[in-house]
Amino acid sequence: MASEEQCSAPPRWRSISLTHVEYPAGDLTGQVLACMSLLPIAVLVGFVTLIVFKRELHTISFFGGLIMNEGLNWLLKHILQEPRPCGGHSSVTTEYGMPSSHSQFIWFFVVYFFLFLYLRMHQTNNARCVELLWRHILSIILLAVALFVSYSRVYLLYHTWSQVIYGGVAGMVMGVVWFFITQEVLTPLFPKIAAWPISEFFLVRDTSLIPNILWFEYTVTRSEAR
Repeated sequence: MASEEQCSAPPRWRSISLTHVEYPAGDLTGQVLACMSLLPIAVLVGFVTLIVFKRELHTISFFGGLIMNEGLNWLLKHILQEPRPCGGHSSVTTEYGMPSSHSQFIWFFVVYFFLFLYLRMHQTNNARCVELLWRHILSIILLAVALFVSYSRVYLLYHTWSQVIYGGVAGMVMGVVWFFITQEVLTPLFPKIAAWPISEFFLVRDTSLIPNILWFEYTVTRSEAR
């Protein structure tokens, strides 16, 4: 009897809303867009994986910019305090929707990546047509991903169009600003940071002076494998 009385009032359970994305039941488009809206989490996981295995300062700086972008989004949401649309969702991370964090995140990532492809990998003068082609194709894919993620937030009634648009604008501005801060302010400091004892201990490296890191790693791996 005592055990039955103890089990009669179970505790209230809450889900972790980080990946708790809802879509209308039976709506295939909504299900696809719900999966698309999880892409920012995949990006974060990819960054953590790159940092653990590559330990490259520019990648760490890129990731730091994403984190600061998220901090700015949290600050803007709590300053503006604009509510989300009435979507009837059972769980959201915050009641405020302006600006959209998903939109701000993905557009920061895409704009920064565009600048990295066309300015950081500065071999456009002697690059082959194939190398330029894959950059253009990758840029188109990233642009499509950003548009789908942004649209998913409106379709699934997590945000209004204005919240998504302003989030995208904030993300793009932050992406441009952080890229040039990384290039003009942080990159000259990378050799010194890489020479710190703690950086050497954790094998942190600086590849900012290597124009095409993919080709460099490929050739070094080939030569070491022989």
